[in-house]
Amino acid sequence: MHIDDTPMNARAAGPTLHPAGGGGQVRSWAADLEPNTLEQAKRSARSAAVAAPIALMPDAHWGMGATVGSVIPTESAIIPAAVGVDIGCGMVAVETDRTAEDLPDNLGPVLRGIGRAVPAGFDRHQEPTTAAGTWLRAHPLETEVELTTKNHRSIGQQLGSLGGGNHFVEVCLDERNRVWVVLHSGSRGIGNILAKAHIGAARAVCVAEERALEDRDLAYFLAADAGFQAYVRDMLWAQDYARANRELMMNAVLRVLRDVLGTVGERQRINCHHNYTEREHHDGRDFWITRKGAIRARTGDRGVIPGSMGTASYIVSGLGNPASYTSASHGAGRRFGRREAKRRFQVEEFEAAMEGRMWQRSKARDLLDEAPMAYKDIDVVMEAQADLVRIDHRLEAVVNYKGTS
Repeated sequence: MHIDDTPMNARAAGPTLHPAGGGGQVRSWAADLEPNTLEQAKRSARSAAVAAPIALMPDAHWGMGATVGSVIPTESAIIPAAVGVDIGCGMVAVETDRTAEDLPDNLGPVLRGIGRAVPAGFDRHQEPTTAAGTWLRAHPLETEVELTTKNHRSIGQQLGSLGGGNHFVEVCLDERNRVWVVLHSGSRGIGNILAKAHIGAARAVCVAEERALEDRDLAYFLAADAGFQAYVRDMLWAQDYARANRELMMNAVLRVLRDVLGTVGERQRINCHHNYTEREHHDGRDFWITRKGAIRARTGDRGVIPGSMGTASYIVSGLGNPASYTSASHGAGRRFGRREAKRRFQVEEFEAAMEGRMWQRSKARDLLDEAPMAYKDIDVVMEAQADLVRIDHRLEAVVNYKGTS
């Protein structure tokens, strides 16, 4: 379905306001907000580093330090753990010029081709691809973080690889039966190494400077701290690495489709972070806006909001809502943690939920924590943010390739 410029419904009344104490405030769009998630968001809102109300997206759920699905404005400070350990994680989507009628009845060759072209889980390229080498020569990492020889080698080997967890590649059909490719990944091992080093450094600074913290994962750098610029430099590099990682994988997947279908043209490409921070101007002030599980949604910004591996994903355009710092959700959001999902659900119901898709069914037990039932209802999430984004396309996956070795 294509929605016109009118918001998708007239029921979205904007955020619910939650006083956090200490002058802090949380603006929440969350349709299904667990008490521990709200309390965690309030802790963040009370932080001395936070300069304005925190915005909680409809998919908000508990995370390390800061809530997943939160938008955190800081003026002269950054909270590294709020950005997270997968710096620059995000989505890329390509609309092709092919339709459902062009796809073969047997999509197994597409799934297997993606598996050969895109290393997943702990796998990586044996040597950096030509494209990865070209990007790295143009974007050398200059960091004060101590890296081993193995770390340096992995930077090139992992550029163009998916990783694990909730990272995925999907071939989808929209409401017009147009073929799309959607991909979710981030900055891989190097982003994790850089993030953890700077999170540790921020904790040490807060201890040394006797800065009060309700949660040590809310440790922050002030602009005057020696570690501030070092973190910003590494963070911005990792965000660029994550974007390039998605681009290289997308190009590889499109080559797989061309091997199966012949020519495949590209109509549009959307590449957006949802774990990152950026300097932005809001309400007459300059902030570092940290989006931990949120996409930027300025007026006209294109975005990709996935559900789970068994539900729909959405292509959206931002509505530029200032109350959310022009942000929107990054997905459906988890309802159950990974351990709880594996305890609660059975492989048989997971397989039933994936009916009609080509996927790694032989790895169902390993992927049980990613079962659709472990996530919130993406359609409820989308309805709750009708004042943040406009839906352009609804995508349903026909092939799902998940990040598992």
